[in-house]
This record gives sequence, structure tokens and C-alpha cells, in this order.
Amino acid sequence: MQQEEAKKRILELRKQIQYHNQKYYVEDAPEIDDFEYDMLYRELQNLEAAFPQFVVPNSPTQKVGGAPLAQFSKVRHEVVMESLHDSFSHEELREFDRRVREAVGDVTYVVEPKFDGLSVSLEYRDGVFTRGSTRGDGTVGEDVTENLRTIRTIPKKLKEPVPFLEVRGEVYMSHESFFKLCAQQELAGEKPFKNPRNAAAGSLRQKDSRVTASRVLDIFVFNVQQISGDVLSSHEEALDYLKRLGFTVSPFYTACRTIDEAIREVERIGEMRGSLGYSIDGAVIKVNRFSQRQELGSTAKFPKWAEAFKYPPEEKETKLLRIEVNVGRTGVLTPTGVFEPVTLAGTTVSRATLHNQDFISEKDIRVGDVVKLRKAGEIIPEVVCVVSHADHAEPYRLPETCPSCGGPVIREEGESAVRCTNAACPAQLARHLIHFVSRDAMDIDNCGPAVLEQLIAQGLVHSPADLYHLTLPQLTRMERMGEKSAQNLLDGIARSRQNDLSRLLFAMGIPHIGQKAAKLLAARFGNMTNIFEATAADIAAIDGYGSIMAESVQEFFSLTATAELVAQLRDAGVNMESSLQVTDSRFAGKTFVLTGTLSHRTRTEATALIEQFGGKVTGSVSKKTSYVLAGEAAGSKLDKAQKLGVPVLTEADFEVLLQP
Repeated sequence: MQQEEAKKRILELRKQIQYHNQKYYVEDAPEIDDFEYDMLYRELQNLEAAFPQFVVPNSPTQKVGGAPLAQFSKVRHEVVMESLHDSFSHEELREFDRRVREAVGDVTYVVEPKFDGLSVSLEYRDGVFTRGSTRGDGTVGEDVTENLRTIRTIPKKLKEPVPFLEVRGEVYMSHESFFKLCAQQELAGEKPFKNPRNAAAGSLRQKDSRVTASRVLDIFVFNVQQISGDVLSSHEEALDYLKRLGFTVSPFYTACRTIDEAIREVERIGEMRGSLGYSIDGAVIKVNRFSQRQELGSTAKFPKWAEAFKYPPEEKETKLLRIEVNVGRTGVLTPTGVFEPVTLAGTTVSRATLHNQDFISEKDIRVGDVVKLRKAGEIIPEVVCVVSHADHAEPYRLPETCPSCGGPVIREEGESAVRCTNAACPAQLARHLIHFVSRDAMDIDNCGPAVLEQLIAQGLVHSPADLYHLTLPQLTRMERMGEKSAQNLLDGIARSRQNDLSRLLFAMGIPHIGQKAAKLLAARFGNMTNIFEATAADIAAIDGYGSIMAESVQEFFSLTATAELVAQLRDAGVNMESSLQVTDSRFAGKTFVLTGTLSHRTRTEATALIEQFGGKVTGSVSKKTSYVLAGEAAGSKLDKAQKLGVPVLTEADFEVLLQP
């Protein structure tokens, strides 16, 4: 490759990798699988090695991970949380061994699984957990202490009062928890996480630690970063020590005296990965003795004493027998391929989502085709490509009528989804009800999916309005529903009648309208009657709305089914007014950022007041921020506000602004 051609390709690769780093590390929403990313990264490494004059400090090969999110306080790591250099062949592992032995002589390795999760640091003082943070870019991470406290497998107090200890671990979500979460997301009409790694990362980076707690995360601790009060000489000794303190460490790790032994252990772990209850994407070979690690040192990005072996994705061919179409809460038709069973990554696969019509058309998937399957992230089956078409196979098109109710389906301009337009579609009912009663919507306690399924099966509920007419005798006749449970459910339903209009709007499942957009809609129009009378232009004038959102709201409230549901809810005593309506425009056009702990009001209460007076609350500080409201222990947001010259309010200042 010529120099100019190499330079052009290097720039292209850096741009691609930086984009995918943002999607993976920061947004927890990857668009390509790990293997595709690894191949892009390896190509860039090879080109930079061949043309070192083009290596720059901000190249992805010279940096770790992604930048910390603005919504969390920053933590500077005293010991850099380094990444690992990847190998993809036994020859590369032998080259690693040659470099190590040339530098330090005879060596023992420890081989352990490479967990696929989110790397974190845990700090303990006198044996008590005091702070936890993400890796971030290796030097600066995010303070997620409160969210980490919700993970049961993280000891809050060690079995020995070590003066100071910092350990590194990998937060992960088990396959069982992941599948349960995806099922809940699908029932609620939400886009499920792509794989357990992103589910773990997204769950740990929640503003509300209660959400993190509900996701059932776990951790494996695999390294001592810093310690005072004890001296450790090897990795094996450190892992045994961590177990003694109460940490959950790698479930299996093996000492190996030769690289051949290490490679055999890498292969053994690879054969096991399909039977594990969690995701691994490789194995790690580490020099055991800490003195030798210190002698070997690190590059700008990787330790020279460790090497990761990445397993290639397993792919197999099978036959597509048929395509089944399911209908979700919002009426979206989702095609699922049913295949001749095939074993992938240790489990039998016979079904995989085909996403939508665009996905099917792009890959030209037809019933009877031989296709190639793999597991994205080693867990979610997906179609890679069509190997061959069956004789006389026709291109597949999604049905023109709903497979559940027979009603018409539409595909809106700019959308990939095909949607049933019948609000009374039976297939949508259960999913719609689950969303309606959820915490961020009407927040009805003791009304989970199992209860709702029974209510539907017994013909007691045909729409959300029917929930408000349930009686104690009806409920106590249901399975596993005693009088106390039934009364608790009725009490929860009764409380929900007083919810703000914004909750009801979100609960109704208006396409394109999330929780925040529902609040804006309620605040702008004040009551349900005004929303019915609003035009798309009126709605589009809301700060934060676009034409698609406005048209979606206007279309939803023009439906006869919507009018009937609202009438039934009103007759049942459900509140149709908003307390969020702007009663005073003193903060109109002003943007606030809240940071630190407020002693007189909760952040939720302060946010509601700001919105009530026409203001807006965002999560990050910029030159456009009007005020930063700083409580106790305010962190990086306060620092940034001072640097940008943004006015900073104390709680006392804020209370003065609230005075009539």
C-alpha cells in the first residue's frame, strides 16, 4: 500500500472506530458486533505499525474506552485502568510469550475468562465500601457508587478491616436476568438491549439507583489495583486473598508454566463458554508474579504482562422453515424466523428475530432458504446472510393485515416498522396494559404481567379503563390472589386515579412520545380537553417537539378509539388535569442544571418547580445553561459552570427566586 493510500485508510478507520466507540462505550447501543469491531481495530493497528509517521496521540489505538458521561461526577483513577491487547491466533499468543520471556526469563501465567461486561473500580477504607466508578477512558471514570451498592454480590463490608483497598471487577448481567429483562422490554413495547454487556452498562448508568437494583446485576472481581496493610506477591495469591475478603472472583483460573499449557487452557475455556450462565468474549493470559509485571511495564495503552485471546464468532448453516409474525404493544409487526435446530455457542437455536421488512429485503431472506446463523454477543441468534435460495422461493413480504385482529396495517413515512392501526387489537392488549400500569406510567403496585394475563384470560379487563371497575370478589376468585393481595391491588388502582395528566399521557402509549415528552405536553395544554382540541401546529410549537412528534399526538387524539378510552377513564374518576401547567413564566426560556445533594427539596421537587414556572432542566452544563443549582458535594458540573462563567445558585438563592 502506498503512503497516501495508507494515510487515507488510517483516517477512515479512525473515524469509523471513534464512532463505534461512542455507540459502544458511551451510548451502550452498538451497531456492529465485537468481531467486526476487532477487525477494524486490528487493521488500524497494522497500518499504524507499517506507517508510524501517521500515529497520533488521539488515535483509538492510543486511548482506552470512552469518555465519562456528563450526568455523573468524575473520578480520577490513581491507578490507570488499562485495556488489554488482543490476539486472534495461537501464533500471536506465542509471540506474546516470546516477548515476555526475553524480558523477564522464566515465567508462570494465570489463565482466566475474559468477562463481557462493564469494568469498574471498587474502593474500601477500613474494610467498608466507600466509592465505585466506571473505567471511563482509563484515567477518568464516572462515580456510580449508589448504583453499585444495589449489586448484592458486591460486599459492603469486607471480612477483614483492610486500611485501604481498590479492586477492579467486571459488572455483568447473567443470561437468565438478561432474557427476563428483554421479555419485560418487549411486553412494554420498548426496544430490548442487544446483548447482556450493553444491558449491564445501561443498567449501571442509571440516574435512579432503583432502576439499577431492578435489573439484577452481578460482578466478578479480578484484580487488586491498590492495597495498604497487606503485601501480595502474585496474581494467584491476590485472587485467593480477594475470595477470603468476601469478593466473588473468577470461578476458574489456572496457573500454567508454559505457553502450550496456557493455550490448551484458552481452548478449554472456549469450549465451555456456551454452557456458562454469563457472557465471555475471550480468555486472558496474565503473568503471575507482580515483580515481573513491574519489570515488564506497559505501553501507552496496554500492560505488557497480559494478553487477551478473542474467540471468533461461531457461524453455522441451517434452513429457514417459516416466518412467524407477532404484534407488539404499539401494534408493530415483528417477524421471527423459525429454523431447523442448530447448535451455536453451546445451545440449540431454532428461532431468531428478522427485525422488519427492510432487514428481510436487504438480505433477500425467503422461506426455505439456507441461511448462515451466528449469536450476536454470543447470546442473541441472528441471520448473517443467505447461503442459497430454495427452488421457486418468492421474496417475503409482511402481511397487509394484522395477523391478530385482521385490521389494516400501515408503514409510516421514514419508519421501518409496519404497524396495526386497530387500538382494540387483542395482541396489543396485554403489552399495552403492562405499560399502562408500569412505574413511570400510572404506577399501579401489585399489578404485574402474571396478574394482568389472568385478568385478560378471565374476561375482566378489555382495556385500561376496566382496571378501575374491578371488585374484591372478582379478584379473590383468581389464582394466588388472597384477600390482602386483592385489596393492595385495588388500593394501588385507587391511588393512580390522582396521578398527574403527564403520567396518563405516557401510559396511553402515544407513538414517539416518551415520559419527558408527555410532561411537556401536559404542561403546555394543562388538561385533556385542550389536548384533543390542539392542532399539530399548536403541538409542534412546544420546545422539544418536532413535526413527527406533533403529528403523532394529533393523529392519536383524532382516533375514535382514543376518545372512547379517555371518556371511560374520565367516568372512572381518573384525573385529566396537570399540575405541571405553567402557572408563572418567571423561568421561561431558562435552562437549569442540578448538581450535588439538596437539603431542603429533592431534585424531583426542584425540577417540578422549575418546569411549573416555565423553565427546563437538563443533565449537562454548556454555555447555553442559564443557572446551575448546586447542593452539597457538587462535583464536575459545578467546576464546568465556574469555568464557563455560568451563574451558580445556592439553595438559598433558589428559594429567593421562588418567592412570589
